[in-house]
Parts: sequence; C-alpha cells; structure tokens
Amino acid sequence: MRNIYLQLFLTFLKIGAFTFGGGWVMISIIEREVVDKHKWISREDFLDLLAVAQSLPGILAVNFAVAIGDKLRGSRGRLCAALGTIIPSFTIILIIAIFLTPETIKNNETISK
Repeated sequence: MRNIYLQLFLTFLKIGAFTFGGGWVMISIIEREVVDKHKWISREDFLDLLAVAQSLPGILAVNFAVAIGDKLRGSRGRLCAALGTIIPSFTIILIIAIFLTPETIKNNETISK
C-alpha cells in the first residue's frame, strides 16, 4: 500500500485537474474516490464534511479537500489534499500568465481595440 499522504495528494490532484465547473461538479467525483474507491470515510461522514465545507467561506472544493484530509491524517493530510486540489488550477493560470504578457496583449489587435 502506498503512502496515504501521496494517495491523498494524487487523488485530489486528479480531481482538480480533470474537473471543470467548480466545487459542485467535484462533489460526486470526490464521493466516488473517497467513499467508494478508497473507503477512507463512510457516506455519513462524507455528508457531514460536505455540510461543514459548505458553511465555511472559501472555495467549496478546497474546503472539502481540507476537511477530508484533516479527518484522515490531521495537518499533513489537510496540506496534501489542499495542494492536490489547488495545484492544477494554479498551474493553468500561471501558464496563461506567462504566455499572455502585457506586450502580447498590447500588440494583439483584437484585444487592444
């Protein structure tokens, strides 16, 4: 069995990388991975954590990942799950920012009009 921290990170990295549409879209995928596939938590705990994640300010998917990571392994679990969820979006935005420099935007006829 692989390291639980690595499993947490990779599970949420996969969810974050291949899910489009926000936190609500991720809920069923998170349930399938966390409850059905890995059996890390029960369905009842899943629903309780979802309620807690909804009530907190911030991004639902990240709140939910943090809650699941905390339930499984405390602070380190929170960190692994949160990073797995955040890194794909951060990377995509970073790549866009690198290629759309101010000079590129300024010199683009369509955008500068």
